[in-house]
Amino acid sequence: MLLRYLIDLPFPLFKLITRAKTVSAILCLILFSSGLRADLPVQLVSVYQSDIQVDDYLVSEKFDGVRAIWREGKLVTKNGNPIHAPTWFLEALPDVWLDGELWSKRQDFEFAASTVLSKKINQEAWKKITYNVFDMPDYQLPFEARAKAYTTLLNELNVNFIKPIKQISLKGNDALSDMLKDYTKRGAEGLILHRKQARFASGRSDNVLKLKPYQESQARVKAYVPGNGKYQGQTGALEVVWRENHDSPVIRFKIGSGLSDKERLAPPAIGSLIRFKYHGLTKNKIPRFASYIGLARPQ
Repeated sequence: MLLRYLIDLPFPLFKLITRAKTVSAILCLILFSSGLRADLPVQLVSVYQSDIQVDDYLVSEKFDGVRAIWREGKLVTKNGNPIHAPTWFLEALPDVWLDGELWSKRQDFEFAASTVLSKKINQEAWKKITYNVFDMPDYQLPFEARAKAYTTLLNELNVNFIKPIKQISLKGNDALSDMLKDYTKRGAEGLILHRKQARFASGRSDNVLKLKPYQESQARVKAYVPGNGKYQGQTGALEVVWRENHDSPVIRFKIGSGLSDKERLAPPAIGSLIRFKYHGLTKNKIPRFASYIGLARPQ
């Protein structure tokens, strides 16, 4: 159980824990890590299941950026880590609780993340960042009313880098499938579904769902597999450890597809957490057609 927990920790904490000399030190670090996340109310996303009633939800594009929560004059990640944004950016935000994505454009996550998560503010880079709002959290109002409220507020605010995400009502799975195909064809990562009548609640539930054209997960890099032929002297594949969920066994497998020539020369560090996509599992519970996407998103 402890190994399974450690696999999912951020790499700096993973290294520190694995060097700890006593079980008590490990437990203290785990409890401390969990406590860091306890105070910030955050609504988490679950994976779409085809048995839901689509017309019970509002649907929007899933923005491939850095999730950012604006509350009480502070802009933070979903785990409460501070985001060092320019003064002009922060001063433009309204005095209400907002949840959204700091984003630049489709298929540009690395630029957005490097800009937004840097402690050194790059003014020119931040001019390419927009705050795309998908919720104005309120414990009393259902999401449908909250969506109307943030849309009205931000349209009246009329700031070009603070934008309301459009929410769309659909009828049935066929319409949802058509929307997914259209958006992903244009470079979108996928879709998000918010239950219309759901009140804001911290934690994970089926009130907020994500839908992508493939499954996505994270794994920890354990070793490099040497390349052959064209990739002689480079990294042929990453050997990783992964588990489907908290109750499943740890699986060790290789990911070679998706690595660029640059990444084969300078692969992700041993111990780092990566993202990969796949299409179901083999009979041995190994992700089928696994392909590297990039480093796991900072929290």
